Amino acid sequence: MSYAIGTAGVPWGAPEKQQWYQQQRVQRSYQHDIVSHIQRLAERFELHQYGCLDYAAGSYPLYVLTSTISADKPTILVTGGIHGYETSGVLGALRFLDTEASFFSQFFNVVVVPCVSPWGYETINRWNPEAVDPNRSFKNPSPAPEAAQLMAYMSEHHPQVLCHIDLHETTDTDNSEFRPALAARDAKPQSVWTIPDGYYGVGDSANPQPEFQAAIIAEVATVTHIAEADADGCLIGVPIAQFGVINYDVKPLGLCASLTNANYVSTTEVYPDSPRTNPEQCIDAQVAAIRGGLNYLRKKVL
Repeated sequence: MSYAIGTAGVPWGAPEKQQWYQQQRVQRSYQHDIVSHIQRLAERFELHQYGCLDYAAGSYPLYVLTSTISADKPTILVTGGIHGYETSGVLGALRFLDTEASFFSQFFNVVVVPCVSPWGYETINRWNPEAVDPNRSFKNPSPAPEAAQLMAYMSEHHPQVLCHIDLHETTDTDNSEFRPALAARDAKPQSVWTIPDGYYGVGDSANPQPEFQAAIIAEVATVTHIAEADADGCLIGVPIAQFGVINYDVKPLGLCASLTNANYVSTTEVYPDSPRTNPEQCIDAQVAAIRGGLNYLRKKVL
């Protein structure tokens, strides 16, 4: 892979990271698009500011919305916008709050963090301004304040979680921009994989919960198509575990899916660049994934 910044075979230092940062441009507004929506939802849910990111581009308050917390209900967590450029994850979290969270709050304490990486949302970026991937930073000590502040909040306020669904996308820019940038930053070869055409999910290889994952896939399939494995039986280079699902070892990788002690964990992956879908379908697929997982839990686990 070639990339416009850096010297082949040499990891980036501070000058290269600064050069990369200076090339980023604000393309949309966190305040206008997301915070205004969160503030409207505060009429129906409890709103808490769990942190703030102070960057050269400005300060970004970080918000969580919850149902009324009850000690006799299990807690479920939904996170969006770990990678700010994955738009349907952010909008899917907000739509879930708008349309389904009140129903599920009969059975669960509902905790939703709509946009973990607001600078990434505004610049349509995978990394934060320090060229750090928040979704490889859920570890101690964390190199990303996006991850560190969410970890601190969850540890203090919601230490016991039954289920965590983390909303993501896989896009064509993963191959055209973000993986080449990663290869240049770390001076490590990165394979280019075929982007799966359709939705797929990622479970935790240490605790895969196949029936839970299957329930999510079945619900998403009512909204959009599920990705088929490639000729090697893989999705994004990982062997398929079951239809529409691969598994990652989430804790060693520092993925957001390792944020809690939840027994039921799934990372959604919507493909917004497919000619067979559209932005609205992608948002609805994120909501369907949450709905499928929570319906499974309330019928099979509670």
